[in-house]
Amino acid sequence: MPESDAAPRPRLALLTPYGLGAPEAEATAAALDAACAAGDVAAVILRLAAADERSLVNLVKRLAPSAQERGAAVLVSVPGLTGDVVSVAARGGADGVHLDRADEETLRDLRGRLRDGRILGTGGVLGSRDAAMVAGETGVDYLMFGGLFPDGAAPELQEVRERAAWWAEIFETPCIAVATAAEDVAALAGTGAEFVGLESVLWRDDPEAVRAAQAQLDGAR
Repeated sequence: MPESDAAPRPRLALLTPYGLGAPEAEATAAALDAACAAGDVAAVILRLAAADERSLVNLVKRLAPSAQERGAAVLVSVPGLTGDVVSVAARGGADGVHLDRADEETLRDLRGRLRDGRILGTGGVLGSRDAAMVAGETGVDYLMFGGLFPDGAAPELQEVRERAAWWAEIFETPCIAVATAAEDVAALAGTGAEFVGLESVLWRDDPEAVRAAQAQLDGAR
């Protein structure tokens, strides 16, 4: 196949641990800077601990520049937040919002409220093709398949791989296929997904692991 006709290789997306808070901000900002320097990182999803809006805004302001200055978009995810995640993202200078297991009405509402090109993504749709299609019809900018659950469990690699390949083959909305172990990266890179996500264990303490993941993506297409 001529190079001009080849599908573009996938890019990386980094996921922080759940419950990220102010005490971890300095170390996380340094880790994000190193990780984003080590690979072609398109996006970072900040999974923040629920807190008052001012505290969340300040935390995003501390974390986002480390990734944004390296060219990555920053998405805010706050499981359990009772406040306004759109306001947190906008005031904190983030590029958008990520929600897991959001219903159709919530996604459509956020799509209408996120302005100025801000991104909306959703995950937690692995278990049902119908749920994935409904989410895709709300105008989200990407769907995420796989990744850790808040309790630390993760879906089987084969299930993530199958769902990402199905989605990438049929639908135009981009998807992220998330690796929870280093050996998952190559398999997910071959699904056609536009992005391969890395859980924090794969990037937070070791930029060389990001370089290794990047090398697998570079050889995927």
